[in-house]
Amino acid sequence: RVADNEENDPVRIAVSGSIATDHLMTFPGRFGDQFVADQMDRVSLSFLVDDLQIRRGGVAANICFGMACLGLRPILVGAVGHDFADYRSWLERHGVDCDSVHVSELHHTARFLCTTDRDHNQIASFYAGAMSESREIELGPIAERVGGLDLVVIGPSDPEAMLRHTDECRQRGIPFAADCSQQLARMEGPEIRRLIEGAAYLFSNDYEKALIEQKTGWSDEEVLDRVGVRVTTLGPKGARIDIKGEPSLHVPPAPERRKADPTGVGDAFRAGFLAGLSWGLSLERCAQIGNLTATHVLEHVGGQEYELGQKEFLERFTEAYGADAAAEVARHVRCHYP
Repeated sequence: RVADNEENDPVRIAVSGSIATDHLMTFPGRFGDQFVADQMDRVSLSFLVDDLQIRRGGVAANICFGMACLGLRPILVGAVGHDFADYRSWLERHGVDCDSVHVSELHHTARFLCTTDRDHNQIASFYAGAMSESREIELGPIAERVGGLDLVVIGPSDPEAMLRHTDECRQRGIPFAADCSQQLARMEGPEIRRLIEGAAYLFSNDYEKALIEQKTGWSDEEVLDRVGVRVTTLGPKGARIDIKGEPSLHVPPAPERRKADPTGVGDAFRAGFLAGLSWGLSLERCAQIGNLTATHVLEHVGGQEYELGQKEFLERFTEAYGADAAAEVARHVRCHYP
């Protein structure tokens, strides 16, 4: 648990990471069908897409949006351009604290360009833009402004910013959650080890889990020696939670009504999981909230195009995980929509 959450003492969670505009495209075929096995060292492909949608995105912004939609007030930490005004208004209207977002004088807000195939595989590129200035952000003034921080989520962003925020959390004794995700491809073993060591929580999907172990040279057990809780999302199989010396906990997914686009699904899971932590719920309940929040994103195109309605959310939670589990969650969740 992040802390024992009392009604008059809200848990303060800061989420650092990317804030971006997403350009989402759909390819009607399968990426795998386009690759020639003995020519993978010189791939040159162009995909004619059927659709282009421009949406609000970025890992940190997506996580904060989801947390706010569940009734929390997360603190967004990242760097943007002057084109962020409408996006800021949207986030603040849903309950996100944007007062610690750095506005660049030189660069535009980051861009994420992603193509999804018919099997929901994705090929993406990311232009950092203003995000490169997030390395200039100090966590100390943020903690002072809000009366202290109970947890800092260090999501994918400028690599120097990720390292700086991790080091500062250690120096200030602030618990942190490591979420390297998209930056794993760019970072090397020593940097990844530095980001993970001492994390209260480590988030990744199952592919990223294997990549972390490959790049750090640490086994699963050795990773568990260094983190408090390891949370691995498994796509359509739900999520797994590991703590050293305890049996793995598998939490099945919440059934989806349709599949639209997977962009932002992992961010939504983290939003729900963090909400459960802030309410002092068990890790199983945290993952269940995360799974259902993620399902809402899967059913829409874009990481912030869903609406969490209080009545519907609890009804779907009951259907997925039972009345007793829903009763626990109902005491805390206050969805943005009725």
